[in-house]
Amino acid sequence: MDTALLVIDVQEEALEGCHDAEGTVTRINDVSRRMAEAGAPVIYIQHEDDGELVRESPGWQLAAGLERPDESVRLAKTFRDGFEATDLQGMLEREGVRRVVVTGVHSDFCVQTTALSALIRGFDLVLVSDGHTARTSAETSELSGEALRQLVNARMATLRYPGRTIEVVRAAELSL
Repeated sequence: MDTALLVIDVQEEALEGCHDAEGTVTRINDVSRRMAEAGAPVIYIQHEDDGELVRESPGWQLAAGLERPDESVRLAKTFRDGFEATDLQGMLEREGVRRVVVTGVHSDFCVQTTALSALIRGFDLVLVSDGHTARTSAETSELSGEALRQLVNARMATLRYPGRTIEVVRAAELSL
């Protein structure tokens, strides 16, 4: 299959305070099951650093409600971009992937950055519009988590990139 699922930073600490966290995780689980059943690579990307989300700490763990198909893999990252200083691109290329489906936590940081990086690196993009989430933070924005998710969806829906297809679709409407 030429499509892979990226599940970005759906970790205990990252998910705290996010808009519709439980619903988002449920929809990600649905998409990951469908992708795994279709034979697509499913990659769980976990942020880690020394200040927060310390490897193996309780907050670093994947969210308790998140289901991982048996064939799925985990990939550690240290930047907002899931491709930077990781083997994500190589993993995708070895599997023959041309299209990535993006889900995860925080819409306005790691989800958006990784999605844009995928386009730059030559992949087609599907952003699952109800499969990513954010939280309100007075430090970074006065927008609510819901508004941040809607903003990222709107940005991606109007984005054009030469030679790439970009889709923003609800989890239930995702075609494999």
